[in-house]
Amino acid sequence: MRYTDRMKTILVPIDFSAVSGVVVDEAATLARALSGRVVLLTVIQPPVITSEYAPLMENISEIVAAGEKTAAKKLAKLAEQLEAKSIAAETLQFNGAPVTNIVEQAEKLSADYIVMGSHGHSAVYDLLVGSTTHGVLMRSKCPVVIVPPENPKAKP
Repeated sequence: MRYTDRMKTILVPIDFSAVSGVVVDEAATLARALSGRVVLLTVIQPPVITSEYAPLMENISEIVAAGEKTAAKKLAKLAEQLEAKSIAAETLQFNGAPVTNIVEQAEKLSADYIVMGSHGHSAVYDLLVGSTTHGVLMRSKCPVVIVPPENPKAKP
């Protein structure tokens, strides 16, 4: 099989924020145009534990497990919606650092594109807090399509 004959892979990191629906729609449009498949990915960041929360440590594993279960259900629902539109879809879920996991999965899957959202934070916010989208954009070996949040004021 020649490279041009293989199905294009579109990796779609999802954080279940307000922009996620628009991101999945854009990925679906791209997948349809390229006869590709969509791989939905979510990365759950472990909570940061400080000494003042030490008494809650025993509940942390329950909280993480509940978050993983909820994320798996949401991913499965999104995959079903894509498949109902005749778009091949898969799901992946990991724990850890989002940028690292997204870039690693893009390489492992030989992704042709990464489609992800931008939350529209200010430059100061990104400087202080960091930006997953920016981190992926700087480290990815494949093209990254950045979907801006919907702007309700821009609609007629």
